[in-house]
Amino acid sequence: MTGTTPASTLHETPAERAPLRRTGWLRRHRAIAAFSAVVAAALGLVLWAQLSPKGDAVPLSVHNAGPEGARALTQILGRHGVAVQDAGSYEAAMAALEAGSSPTLLLYDRNGFLDGPRLLNLAASAQRMVVVSPRLQTLDALDAGIRQAGVVPDASPVLEPGCSLPDPQAAGAVSGESGFLYDGGTSCYRPDGSGAGLVAASSDGRLIVVGSTAVFSNGELDRLGHAALAIRTLGPSPDLVWYIPTFEDLETRGSPESLDELAPDWVRFLGPWLVLVALAAIAWRGRRLGPLVFEPLPVVVKAAETAEGRARLYQDSRAVDQARDNLRAGTLVRLSGHLRTGPGATAGQVIEAAAQHLGRPARDIQELVNERPGTEARLVAWSRELDTLEKEVKSR
Repeated sequence: MTGTTPASTLHETPAERAPLRRTGWLRRHRAIAAFSAVVAAALGLVLWAQLSPKGDAVPLSVHNAGPEGARALTQILGRHGVAVQDAGSYEAAMAALEAGSSPTLLLYDRNGFLDGPRLLNLAASAQRMVVVSPRLQTLDALDAGIRQAGVVPDASPVLEPGCSLPDPQAAGAVSGESGFLYDGGTSCYRPDGSGAGLVAASSDGRLIVVGSTAVFSNGELDRLGHAALAIRTLGPSPDLVWYIPTFEDLETRGSPESLDELAPDWVRFLGPWLVLVALAAIAWRGRRLGPLVFEPLPVVVKAAETAEGRARLYQDSRAVDQARDNLRAGTLVRLSGHLRTGPGATAGQVIEAAAQHLGRPARDIQELVNERPGTEARLVAWSRELDTLEKEVKSR
């Protein structure tokens, strides 16, 4: 019956009818609900990106999750009970070393920002110091008997331990690509025929030099024995200070010297002498030469007459080859200018461009341009054919 309400609806309570009303509203406004959900998800992603901790792109940084960073290694060390402290400055590194219990220091000073005294202070405060790809100045300042010995040859992409140190022996082979070699102390991972190795340790074992960042980087950590060597090298101590010097660690003492302080004493006499020499040169070469004077020539020869006279000389001397070379060179220069092949184009490039322009086989044009007429009659006919070729190119 029209207009009547079902009996079951009459007996529903308000609490039972509320879910039905919400379901009906969602059905009527499906588009608005979907759009609102998408907007809410986008806002959540933006807030998460803004509030999440930011990383960096510094090689071997503990915050760099890229292939060149070392975030993965520090997290693995943390799970093994090693407290990794990221030192952002020399003062922070010294404070962390002094507060730690027999701490290990990883130093990656790729730009050589630290001077000798500060390097010695770091080495004295650390129980063990691991230096990655150090410069010559860094090794000289540490004075541990370890020296640079070149780079790993391309013929040795994989290096075996080949030494008595327990950590390299347990880790196994590592990659030698883009690595540096060091001599002195106990060297490991030596290429064939070399006494220097990718890893070198001082006689007392407190200084370890590793000539490759691949051993510690995220992108190479799962290759060969990199992870084992990195963990065994950095993990013996419960405290690890990770220090990558920056430009702020560069030692600047006072104001820079001025140009007068840097110049030698004899320069003060050089300035007045240069002024006198300059004045003498001006007086000598700077005198007025006067206006240009037009001098009429006794004979004015037209260009056409010059070309005709040269042609007669070629004819009298039977210089067919010389005339042919001149005609060929002139034709190629004019074709190159019209086809815009550039001043550096070769004869073959000009011929190819002309063939494409005319839609003819390049071999036909090449045979014509490179022909060597044997007689004067053939030279005249050949020159006319070259002229016809130029006209066809210019008319297209």
